[in-house]
Parts: sequence; structure tokens; C-alpha cells
Amino acid sequence: MSAWLDMSHVQAGYGPVQVLFDVNLTLEAGEVLALMGRNGMGKTTAVKALMHLIAPTGGRITWQGRDLANMPTHMVAQLGLGLVPEGRRCFPNLTVLENLSMAAKPGHWDLPCVYGLFPRLEQRLAQSANTLSGGEQQMLAIARALMTNPKLLILDEATEGLAPVVRQEIWRAIAALRSSGLSIVVVDKSLKELRGVADKAVILEKGTTVWSGPLDSLSAHDAARLLGVH
Repeated sequence: MSAWLDMSHVQAGYGPVQVLFDVNLTLEAGEVLALMGRNGMGKTTAVKALMHLIAPTGGRITWQGRDLANMPTHMVAQLGLGLVPEGRRCFPNLTVLENLSMAAKPGHWDLPCVYGLFPRLEQRLAQSANTLSGGEQQMLAIARALMTNPKLLILDEATEGLAPVVRQEIWRAIAALRSSGLSIVVVDKSLKELRGVADKAVILEKGTTVWSGPLDSLSAHDAARLLGVH
């Protein structure tokens, strides 16, 4: 029986520039996967290939047994994949409430639930997204993705460039989402924080999966060799 999410020997790139050469990862329902690697190793490109923001040029991606080949991005999203892209992309001229409401689909995640996860958002409902702090914009981006009631949440560098206190708030939210049973793919560099939330990890190097397994089995030697973490 195939995994819930399965990326097998995936290749992709931008025009003539190939970035992914052999990406392999699997995820089961309720798991949290850390997608790791040094800068420029293909993590964001792998996320884009999964969401079909770029078309894979080789390999196979299946979601709940369904082949995603040739499927447009909006249809991938409709299958239950929710992406929080790198760079805190909110609709800047819309209010917090408008950002949240426009993405809403029926399900567990509604306005009271996202306010419970990020209380600051309830205090900023009438503010335009472009008036929020960077951390608040990231909370809004995550909350907006949750309002689609995804089966899988993909977080691409969700704590990048944020103040330490805000980063901790984001990590607490990710831990709460894990406890709720939501399946998550987390792209991040913080091994210490990832160890607290991720069940397993995949490490990319030059667009190729070079390590995979339970995150608690990643040795200090491999962390230093593959991630530059000492």
C-alpha cells in the first residue's frame, strides 16, 4: 500500500536549469516531516514541484494514491494540500479578517480556532495585512492556510527572519498542530526546534535525497556533514 504522500525520484528545475535530480520522500497521515538541507539544495523547489507551481520533469508524485502528474496547482490545493510559502505572502491591502475569510472552507479550522492558535490576529482583525509586523504576517499566512482546512500543511521557512520570541510562538503553534493530528511538512534550518516537532526528516543535497529516517536517529556527525550543524 502506497504512502499518503509519496515523492519518488522527482526531478525539476527552471527552464534549462535542473535543480532537483532525485528527490524521494514519504509521509503518512498524522506525521510531521522535516525537509532539510543547506541553502540552495532544492528544498523550496521540491515544495514547488509538490504543489505543481513548477512542473516536475521526471519521477512521480502521488497523494492518497492519486498521481498528481499534469494536475494544475489549484486542483492540487483542492485535494487538501495547504501551502504557507516562503516570504510571508499575505494580501497586503486586505484586512486580517478579509485574508482569513477569503480562504475559508468548511471544517474544523474556523475563525475561533485560528484565533485560539494566534490570539494576536483577533486583536488585528480590521488592520490591513501590510500594517502588521513580520511575525504577525507569518501568523496570518499560517492561519489563512489553515482556514482552507487542509489535510497536509506545508510550511516553507515559516520562522525565517523573525525575532526569537516570535519564532518560539510559531514553533509552539506547530507543536499544537502536530498534537491535533494534522500532517505537516516543515522546511526549516533549526534542528533543535525540529527535533521537538518532527517524526522524521529528509535531507537534500544538490537536489538529491541523501538522508532520510526518524529525526532522532540523525547523528551529530551527519548533522554536521549535511547541514553544517555542530
